[in-house]
Amino acid sequence: MKASSLSLMVCLMSAFSNAQQPDVIFVNGKVWTVDTARPNADAVAVFRDRILAVGSNADIKKMAGDRTAVVDWKGKRVLPGLIDDHTHFMSGGFQLRSIDLRRARNEAEFAELIARRASKYPDRWMTGGDWDHDNWPDGKLPTKELIDGATSSTPVFVSRYDGHMALANTRVLILAGITRETKDPPGGTIVRDAKTGDPTGILKDGAMDLVYRVMPGPSEEEMLEAARLALAEARRCGLTGIQDISSIEDFRIYQKLRAAGELTVRVYARLPVAENEHLIRTGIRIPFGDDWIRIGSLKAFADGSLGSSTALFCQPFASDPTTHGLATDIVQDGRLEKWAFDIDKAGLQISIHAIGDSANELMLNMFEKIVRSNPPRDRRFRIEHAQHVRPQDFDRFARLGVIASAQPYHAIDDGRWAEKRIGHDRCKTSYAFRTFIDRHVKLCFGSDWTVAPLNPISGIYAAVTRRTTDGANPDGWFPEQKISVREAIECYTINNAYAAYEENDKGSITPGKLADFTVLSDDILQIDPVRIEQVQADMTIVGGVVVYDRSKAER
Repeated sequence: MKASSLSLMVCLMSAFSNAQQPDVIFVNGKVWTVDTARPNADAVAVFRDRILAVGSNADIKKMAGDRTAVVDWKGKRVLPGLIDDHTHFMSGGFQLRSIDLRRARNEAEFAELIARRASKYPDRWMTGGDWDHDNWPDGKLPTKELIDGATSSTPVFVSRYDGHMALANTRVLILAGITRETKDPPGGTIVRDAKTGDPTGILKDGAMDLVYRVMPGPSEEEMLEAARLALAEARRCGLTGIQDISSIEDFRIYQKLRAAGELTVRVYARLPVAENEHLIRTGIRIPFGDDWIRIGSLKAFADGSLGSSTALFCQPFASDPTTHGLATDIVQDGRLEKWAFDIDKAGLQISIHAIGDSANELMLNMFEKIVRSNPPRDRRFRIEHAQHVRPQDFDRFARLGVIASAQPYHAIDDGRWAEKRIGHDRCKTSYAFRTFIDRHVKLCFGSDWTVAPLNPISGIYAAVTRRTTDGANPDGWFPEQKISVREAIECYTINNAYAAYEENDKGSITPGKLADFTVLSDDILQIDPVRIEQVQADMTIVGGVVVYDRSKAER
């Protein structure tokens, strides 16, 4: 045999041997795999960024070679890497560097926080906010008069925490050209003083666009800073994947961070529906991308929110019988239906925000038309939020294969005041997690950050206990809609992977899948569910690499 042939054979044998040797083994865990073939295990072996084997400590330790690293999970509960199915990730990062008004307990504190910020940054746009007037004693919406005195040189545009209305000060109203003569735009409301007709400063849904048009955009450096803050928060919360409501600009930032080796969460990016023609022309089909960044879904809005009284219902609001809520302009003028048909025909995924029962019904009707008209395929339609559903529509979700993309923390937050908005009866089928599962609807979970905390453990706690944040429902708000801890974990893992066409790569601790794991401080499968909200991520592992270790972060 020639020396060159012998050398080649030795190299091939060495490569084969190394392929069997894990780069790292993780041992001494209480692993719940979300894989029915082997639900429980102690240890996992990883080669490169994929799971090589799952098994007992003894079996996995036998696989270790002289170059294999060993990580001790120290008896902690280990889950597949948790995925958030609905984030506004860059907005979350910007919120972390903006004003936080969620803690304001009344109008006076709200105004004081804004005044303090304006004095520190007098000429800088003030955004963010996340205020919640339902926390205030009188529950009234704020007005520009509350803040004008302290913000004469500061443009202020701060959103309610649901993102469906915001308060503008007089300076911003002038910049946007909003006066008493300005008409309500399609799908939006300019709230006006009952006596004078002047704008109060509150703009709802489509009316907010009047300000966004004149608001300066962030620089690339500001976007990178926001993204890094968001990534740090995701690592701390144990998230290994997000399904983001992204923009083209966000997508570029994610790519830049990945090229620099800074991306520590896997991104499934969903672009605004208005980008559909551009995405269709590229010829991209779902799912497109790699293990770190994927794209192929488009997001649209059918209505507003419950808290802003702009969610679209079949019957009027109990709190305001003059309104059923608002359909967005693209629903009203037919663009959404045309776009949805084109998106589906192009092999892309459509995700639609629908909160009110009428909005959900309208979207199901549209999906039904698409199924009848377009060629058959694996569609995986998504309704984002699916908060308030008529009893007769649950089976339609199942029949059409529509994914219910829900955010469980909303149930315990909105549950403080939801019955005031729509009455007791409609709340029986609101945030109906148990009903969706029982009707064999694919249920997925996320946060809607910054509307709710990014932490998926908070979402699991909410889905399992349904204890409202005001402490008024210790046994659960509509407790018949509770689900089990295991079901909630599945909603954050394998179900979320399915919603992004990624179930062959993510969502369970199975040989061949990506080595993404979340390690918890306490065993949520064993402790009293009431204690789950205190549980933290001890370790976040993406592709076999520990990207967060609480024991080191807290030193």
